Amino acid sequence: MTTRSLPISLTDRATAPRSTAWIDWLRRVVHAVESRHHLAEMDRRMLSDIGLSRSEALEEARRAPWNLTPPRR
Repeated sequence: MTTRSLPISLTDRATAPRSTAWIDWLRRVVHAVESRHHLAEMDRRMLSDIGLSRSEALEEARRAPWNLTPPRR
């Protein structure tokens, strides 16, 4: 009995989108964590420049890292 395998190019294409999507998602999570950390460190003047209150900034900073959907307003 012989087995046939797919050419390497086909197997790479089949796994590439899934692994790329995972890396892209992880990058977005890391970026969200960093951004939220910076928001928590901003003073009231800096927050007013971007149109946020201190309580809104702290609420955003407390969100789970994997929660990437925009908050409802």
